[in-house]
Amino acid sequence: MEWHIYEQIQEIIDKAPTFHYTHGAFWNGGYVIIHSLPRRIPAIYGGVLQQFTMQKAYYTIHDVKERLWHSKAVTVLTGAGISAESGVPTFRGKVGLWKNFRPEDLATPEAFKNNPKLVWEWYDSRRQALSRLKPNAGHIAIAEIERRVKEFTLITQNVDGLHHLAGSKNIIELHGNIWRVRCLTCGEVDENRDAPIKILPFCECGGLLRPDVVWFGEMLSDSALTKAFVASDNCDLMFVIGTSGVVHPAASLALRAKDEGAFVVEINIDNTPLSVSADVTLLGKAGDIMPQLL
Repeated sequence: MEWHIYEQIQEIIDKAPTFHYTHGAFWNGGYVIIHSLPRRIPAIYGGVLQQFTMQKAYYTIHDVKERLWHSKAVTVLTGAGISAESGVPTFRGKVGLWKNFRPEDLATPEAFKNNPKLVWEWYDSRRQALSRLKPNAGHIAIAEIERRVKEFTLITQNVDGLHHLAGSKNIIELHGNIWRVRCLTCGEVDENRDAPIKILPFCECGGLLRPDVVWFGEMLSDSALTKAFVASDNCDLMFVIGTSGVVHPAASLALRAKDEGAFVVEINIDNTPLSVSADVTLLGKAGDIMPQLL
C-alpha cells in the first residue's frame, strides 16, 4: 500500500468521531482489532478506500446481572487486582524489594536449595502481612454467587487464601497457596497458618517443608490446569476479575470460554489485552462492582 493511502487513512481517523467499543478494519481479508479508536475505520479493497463500522453490543451492569442469574454454569477467574483491594502487596518494582532482593530471586527452586532460611524468612514476612488482611466485598460477593448458582468454579492466580476466608469452596488455585506447606521428602501437603512460622519448618517425617506455591521455573499442576480448562470450556458465563490477561496459561482461559460460546465479562480498573475479546468490560474495583450483581 502506497504512502498516500496511509495518509488518507490517517486523515479519516483524525476526523472521525470516537466512542468506546471495538472496531475493526479489513486488509487483504485479514481482521485487525482496533479498540477504543475512531468509529469510522477505513476498509480498502483493490486500492479503493471505503467506510464501515463494527462495534460490540452495549451491555449494562443490569444486563450482566440478568445473565448471571439465568446462567447454569459460572466460572470466575481472579488475579492480583482483587487481592490488591484488600491491601495485598504486588511485590513488583521497587516496592516489591525485600532486603534488596527481588521476588524473582527468591521464589525459585534454586534459591530455596541454596538458602532455604532466606527464602522462608521472605515467605514468613509475606504470611505475617497477609495474616492482618481480610477479604473485601469482591471476594465475599463471589462466594455468595457460588452459593446461589447451580454450577460454579473459581479459578484464582492468587496464593493469599482470601477466597477461602470469604467462604468460597470450589476453588482451583493455579499457583498454589501460601498457607500450605509441602514436604520435600514424603510429599505431604498440610495447611499451616502459623505467623510467624518456625524457621526452618520440618515435617513429622523429618523432611524440610517448603511453601506449597508454584515458583518461577516450575510447571503448574496438571490436575489444577486440567480442571481450569474444563471449567472454562463448560461455562456459559465467565468473569475475569483483576487480571491483566497476559500471563499464560491463565490468559487463555477466557478465550477458551469465549470460543465455546460463553459470555465473558471482564472487571478491571483499566482496559487490558482481553478487553477486545470480552463481551463487556466493566471498569472499576471488584469490591464496588461485584456486590451490584447480587
